[in-house]
Amino acid sequence: MTAILAIIKRLLASNKISFILTAAVVVCATSSGETVLSNGNYTWLLAVMAPFFFVFYDFSKLMHLGASKKDYFIGCLISYGLLAFCISLVNTVIHLVMDPIYPAQTVINMMDVCRWTENGIFVAAIQQMLFLLLVMIFLHVLLSMQAHWYGWLTDAVLVAIICIFTPIAPLRSALSGFFRLIMLNGNAILHIGTCLLLSAALSLAGLVVLKRKTL
Repeated sequence: MTAILAIIKRLLASNKISFILTAAVVVCATSSGETVLSNGNYTWLLAVMAPFFFVFYDFSKLMHLGASKKDYFIGCLISYGLLAFCISLVNTVIHLVMDPIYPAQTVINMMDVCRWTENGIFVAAIQQMLFLLLVMIFLHVLLSMQAHWYGWLTDAVLVAIICIFTPIAPLRSALSGFFRLIMLNGNAILHIGTCLLLSAALSLAGLVVLKRKTL
């Protein structure tokens, strides 16, 4: 457990650039017009950037320091959980405190767009946290694959799905249905269950990929 805690500290400390960039965007982002995107939603940038540092920078560093792959992966999962919690907390606070007093007439926050707030702000924060956790785990697994042939194959499949499913109405409907399930979902139980199930499945896939990963 001590080794995992040390890895978590290392992962979060090495992610300073992501924290700084995200904070700068949240503070400095301005929009003109009657309808604007909530500054709180820019905190989601941290969830997108963190996996890049964990995979491409921290993995090799930690392996050279003698960390085990298992401890590294557990440390990553815990770190993603902590980041998802913090991001959700910050965006929720901004949504409650800052959005109502923003000078624009309408402030759009993704918590509302995704219909999470229909279940109350506390449940909405949990839904947001689990969605962000799913995003980070997905990116982590995808990025970990990139040095291998199955990573390129996965990239090709994802591109093909977007290119083929988008112009064909029935397939486009299926694709939009998937995104409604994992993101634009007002059913809290279904949304939380789906995010947890997919996160668990991706975590298992990530372990398989990690076993084959080399420096």
